[in-house]
Amino acid sequence: MCKQKLFLVCVFLLMPQFLILGQSKNRLLKPKGFTEKITIVISGKNRTYYNLSAGNPSIINVRGPGKLRVITRTQYSPSSQGSLSYSVFYRIDGSDKKTSAFSSVSRDENADYKLHLPGKPAKGKDIIIDLGRGDHTVEFWSGSSKTKIAARYLFSGGKAKKYDWIALSPLYPNEPVDLITREDVSHYYRFSKNRPLKAKIIGPTILRILTRVENHFQMKGKINYRVQVKQDGKIQNTYLLISERSDVTLYKKPGSLVPGKAREIVIDIPAGKHMIEIYPLDEDKNTLLGKLLFPKKDVKLKE
Repeated sequence: MCKQKLFLVCVFLLMPQFLILGQSKNRLLKPKGFTEKITIVISGKNRTYYNLSAGNPSIINVRGPGKLRVITRTQYSPSSQGSLSYSVFYRIDGSDKKTSAFSSVSRDENADYKLHLPGKPAKGKDIIIDLGRGDHTVEFWSGSSKTKIAARYLFSGGKAKKYDWIALSPLYPNEPVDLITREDVSHYYRFSKNRPLKAKIIGPTILRILTRVENHFQMKGKINYRVQVKQDGKIQNTYLLISERSDVTLYKKPGSLVPGKAREIVIDIPAGKHMIEIYPLDEDKNTLLGKLLFPKKDVKLKE
């Protein structure tokens, strides 16, 4: 009986720690682009928010799968009467803009601006965005230049479904490039705006696109680059990817370039036969390296 009581006491004492560990999955993200910072004091704790612009997007880059939680707060000005309404625009991977509209929003009695700005913060309203596997770009705008809105970005990662992947060869005679990572050889293809990466694929399946920037030795820090994906001649998505020089990957044939870290895009392929085209969009980056893969289980798909 004493052992049982001791066990229950230990469980009771450890429960708060388990709860904290469960909550630690939420990762605070900082936007790029429009990054005007503001501090809101909520129940005595400082919380960093970022103002939204109606013209310039605040950009979040994150790797899925997982949930992106965006806590938005509008400003309850001294002249405000009654409840408020506002909207936020957002766009995922260059697709069409979506709108989240909020109404009947009241003042948050437990919140205040740290720098004693005029007015008070309204209650927080959430936007929840489910993101699949791969690297994603999510852009945010205020729904009106006359409305002050601030946002805080939290990401909770999930587990990607495991597949056995096999390579898909491109149609174009793109220049093959072999990379070595910890003695393992990976086969990539060099592509450009004039010579995009093209492939035929039969769905339903998913296509995994790995891309790497080709860095010059003098290049340092993070590098932004854009990739556009077309399906059957129509633009599907445009991705803003962020990479840096890889510490573990080298060219099999050494030269004047250093490969960047791989960035991953995963797209759904509907039923039937489809043509996929991948283009780099940046004029100052001549070439990228690309690799295409799809699940081994879908090899059975035939025309």
